[in-house]
Amino acid sequence: MSKLRIQKFLAEAGLASRRAAEEMVLQGRVEVNGAAVESLPCFVDPATDKVRVDGKAVRQASAARSYFLLNKPRGVVCTQRDPSGRPRAVDLVPQRKGRLYCAGRLDAESTGLVLLTNDGELTEYLTHPRHGVVKTYVVEIDGRIAGDRIDKLKAGTYLDGKRTQGARVKVLRRGPARSLLEIRLNEGRNREVRRILARLGYKVRRLKRVAIGPITDRGLKIGHYRPLTDQEVRRLARCGEKRQPPERKPPERKAPERKASGRKPPERKAPGQKTPERKASGRKPPERKAPGRKPPERKAPGRKPPERKAPGRKPPERKAPGGKPPGRRK
Repeated sequence: MSKLRIQKFLAEAGLASRRAAEEMVLQGRVEVNGAAVESLPCFVDPATDKVRVDGKAVRQASAARSYFLLNKPRGVVCTQRDPSGRPRAVDLVPQRKGRLYCAGRLDAESTGLVLLTNDGELTEYLTHPRHGVVKTYVVEIDGRIAGDRIDKLKAGTYLDGKRTQGARVKVLRRGPARSLLEIRLNEGRNREVRRILARLGYKVRRLKRVAIGPITDRGLKIGHYRPLTDQEVRRLARCGEKRQPPERKPPERKAPERKASGRKPPERKAPGQKTPERKASGRKPPERKAPGRKPPERKAPGRKPPERKAPGRKPPERKAPGGKPPGRRK
C-alpha cells in the first residue's frame, strides 16, 4: 500500500480533521513506530507502521462511511472529551458504527444542525474557510438593530486581530425590545456570531443553526437525528461557493489577414523548366512633358545703344595686284 500523509491518515481514521491533526502533530502528541513526530511532512504506511495518539493506537479506517444529521439541543457539547462530564453530541447517536466526530462545532448554548461522520475528507471540506461552505443561523438579540449596525455586519469586523469575511444579513423581525436576524457565514471561527454581535453592542438571546450548505433542519426536531442519503452527501461535497477558477490559457496570436489583391501570385515551377520570355506590350511609355510653366523671356531694355559712325576719313582702297599705285599729292 502506498504511503499517506500523517494528517490524512488520522483524518481517515476518524480521529480529527486534517487541520486539527496537523496541530496534534506539531504538539508532539503523535508517535510513529515508537518515535514522536514533531514536524511535517510525515508519511506513514497504514499496512506496516504503528501510529499512536496520546499513547493510544490508531486503527486503520474502514471503507464504510457514516453520515448523521443531528439537531443539537441546548447544553450538549460537540467535543470528543469533556472533563465536566456534560452530554456530548456523539452520545445522541447510539446506532453508530465505528467512531464518529462532529464536522464543525456549536457552543453548548446554541442549538441546531451538526453533522456527525467519520469522513475526514468531507469534514475538512465543510469546515475550512477556503471552500466557502455557507452555514445559516437564526439569531434573536436584545433591542432594535439599527441600519448602520447591519452594514457593519455585512462589511466584517476584527476578531483576534483578523478581519472576518463579512456576513449576509436579513432582518426577519425588528421590534423595540427584540430583533430576529438571519445570518449566513462561510467561515466558522469560535463563537463568531456571538462575538461579532457583542462587539456591536447586542446580546444574543437565542442562536440556532438552521442549514449547512443545502441541508436544512426541515422535519428534524431538536434532539433527534437521521442518516444522510447518498444524494445529500454528494450535494454537501460540492456545495462550496469558492471554487477553483478555470485555468486561463494565453490568447492565441493570429497573423493579420492580408486582403487579396488583383495580382495573382507567381506560379512555382519545377526545377529544369525554362521561364517564358516576356513579350513587349504594344503600349508605349508615356512621354514626360516639361512642367506647364515656361521660363519668362528676357527682353532688351527700352534704351537702344547709340550707333557708332565711321570717322570722316575713308580707308584707302585696296586694288588688286598689278594695278598702278596711287599717285602722290603735290
